[in-house]
Amino acid sequence: MSTNKNLISKRKKEQLNLCLTDEVSFKNKSNGFDNYDFIHCAVTEVDLNEIDFSTEFLKKNISLPFLISCMTGGTEEAENINSRLASVASELNIPIGVGSQRRLLDGDEYNKSYKIIRENAKSVPVLSNIGAAQIVQLKDYGIVQRLVDLLEADAMVIHLNPLQEMLQLEGEPYFKGLLSSIYNLKQKLNVPIFIKEVGAGISLDSAKKLLEIGVDGIDVAGAGGTSWAGVEILRNNKKRNNQFWDWGLPTSYCIRNIKSLKESYHFTLIGSGGINNAFDNAKAFALGADLTASARIILQTLTNAGSTAVINLITNRFETLKKIMFLTGSNNLNELRDNKIIKKENLY
Repeated sequence: MSTNKNLISKRKKEQLNLCLTDEVSFKNKSNGFDNYDFIHCAVTEVDLNEIDFSTEFLKKNISLPFLISCMTGGTEEAENINSRLASVASELNIPIGVGSQRRLLDGDEYNKSYKIIRENAKSVPVLSNIGAAQIVQLKDYGIVQRLVDLLEADAMVIHLNPLQEMLQLEGEPYFKGLLSSIYNLKQKLNVPIFIKEVGAGISLDSAKKLLEIGVDGIDVAGAGGTSWAGVEILRNNKKRNNQFWDWGLPTSYCIRNIKSLKESYHFTLIGSGGINNAFDNAKAFALGADLTASARIILQTLTNAGSTAVINLITNRFETLKKIMFLTGSNNLNELRDNKIIKKENLY
């Protein structure tokens, strides 16, 4: 068992170090936001100073519809990272997700690296995290509830990473029974369940299947940001798998398509996957996202420039969003989502 625990910690450290670089970006595929432009409103009647982004998420009031996305946990380095990011989330009054709690299934040695999040962010929504590969193997769903309780979390995120599991030497690409496992867990857990991909996106058909079994939120985590195929290819030097480096559905495509399900299902739609600048952030909202989220750029900024730089990065995104809303005649995000964006090919 100790060998298994050591291997998991080693893997997490390797993945974390690679994500601090730009070597794991998509090579020939983007998030797709460059294909869109905003529709300028010359007769805007918006008061820039009256735009308010505060909203409710997981029964808690938040100041910005932005999630510091699931990143890390289960190593000594993770405790420091999670501590600092939780303080950022607390200061900005925004939600934060923890990295995979897979490590805790083998022991409580690194409990602190996860618990530090709630300790430093006492009032914001916190999201637990476990992988689909673990869910399908579980016999006792009470284990997942204990992961939630450890963090005093407001929701559980199940991350879907079939591509990564397939390419990872230590991977577990055994997903048979996934939907029934999620459904059964939903009946046992006392918090909402969110589903997120990890860089390959979620199709309309997959989203519909998930909503039919009652999931409460979908984080598209589309292609265009971190290639987790790339992470595993570099970790294991398996160049023969390079053809999978750019596998996945672009973030913009996922948001635009899954938004259509809002007519039939009540759920939270989170846009993430390569949202690395203010305009991509704004376009994600315009295409239909309820919240946006970022991971790697947050981690890189924290490591290279510190917590204040992360705060500035997030606040600047939303200051720019206000300006875009002013120029599109949008008093709120619902109005921004109402035909304020157009494919560039239709402009000419």
